[in-house]
Amino acid sequence: MAPRRPAELYRAPFPLYTVRLHPRRPLAITAGGGGAAKTGIRNGVHFLQLEQIGGQLSASLLHSHDTETRATMTMALADDIIAAGQDASCHILRFSLQAPEAKSGPAGRNGSGEKGPRKRKGPSPAGQGETQSQTSEVTVESLHSVRTDFSPDALQKAVRFNADCSLLVTGGADGFLRLWEFPSMKKTLEFKAHDGEIEDIALGPDNKVVTAGRDFQCCVWQQDQLVTGLRWNENLPGIPDKAYRYQACRFGAVEDNAGALRLYTVQVPHKRERRPPPCYLTKWDGKSFLPLLTRPCGSEVISCLSVSDSGTFLGLGTVTGSVAIHIAFSLQRLYYVKEAHGIVVTDVAFVPESRRGRELLAGNEAALLSVAVDSRCKLHLLPSRRSLPIWLLLLLCAGLIVAAILLLQLAFPGFL
Repeated sequence: MAPRRPAELYRAPFPLYTVRLHPRRPLAITAGGGGAAKTGIRNGVHFLQLEQIGGQLSASLLHSHDTETRATMTMALADDIIAAGQDASCHILRFSLQAPEAKSGPAGRNGSGEKGPRKRKGPSPAGQGETQSQTSEVTVESLHSVRTDFSPDALQKAVRFNADCSLLVTGGADGFLRLWEFPSMKKTLEFKAHDGEIEDIALGPDNKVVTAGRDFQCCVWQQDQLVTGLRWNENLPGIPDKAYRYQACRFGAVEDNAGALRLYTVQVPHKRERRPPPCYLTKWDGKSFLPLLTRPCGSEVISCLSVSDSGTFLGLGTVTGSVAIHIAFSLQRLYYVKEAHGIVVTDVAFVPESRRGRELLAGNEAALLSVAVDSRCKLHLLPSRRSLPIWLLLLLCAGLIVAAILLLQLAFPGFL
């Protein structure tokens, strides 16, 4: 049975480019905007409270932070710190949540002025550079701003924290990888990682950095030393090296194997063809960086990738607006909604599997949020797959064996 159309969780007054979920709080943070063009489309970071209402997951706009003329294109979250990629810079923001005020009155309208998820209060006017809040629950302060890209069309395209949040890594259109000591934001390393744009970054064990570039390369770095270059098509001789480029890379945990890691990469066709070839998902060993499994994942070009906390599921968005969830172990597709959005999906993120996250799941096995240029944030639910406990399976097998013996005894008297 095909999955139901995903619910529209939130609609912003501007295009959305990134979404992150807080690991310990029922909070989603999404951001985007119209950029510096004087189109009247604002730029901002929106804080959404997630809660179960009437058995359904809903979102309420808690706070809208104005980012002036800068649209947030990429974002990394470390507890209450946001690293936001805006144009050629990385802006470090810190937010704090106070005790919520008592709710009163009917639900309002969402940030776009259209009917949708409620706000605590209506928006109040604010000048450029100010923070406007629907309630006093969230406050945001700017801590640092550093330039992270120096190309003619400068744009920071990727940002990641390491596991203990002592290091921030950025990459952009100039192909340079830059490492920053956190929280001081002192630059500790800078080197040319790719001939062309860096599409994505993943941080693994021992602070190894994986970079995916538009130059057909996916590289593993230890500081500025190249550890290895990945070859996803090594065992697929029919695919030329420059027929595909790497689009995304992510590390993920291994279910029921504490401490183990897998790396996942997405490969998309370099050129468009009348009959589009498939995109590919590849799973790698997280220490040796040897390919373990490669599978096609459809002919729609993949735009973004996410891995669930437990490493059980992979979330994919496409340039045509579709959203899919794959099983990480086998890379098989488990969930798919064609054109869930009307335009390119810019980011996807799983609801965390913490205690608060499990409360939001309400019995579902996983929940994925997707955002797109159509200004919408949509919710994709993966119902729990029905399975029988092992003891019941053993009991059924024993019953079948006994029944078979009895039938043989009836058909052939004296069989026993």
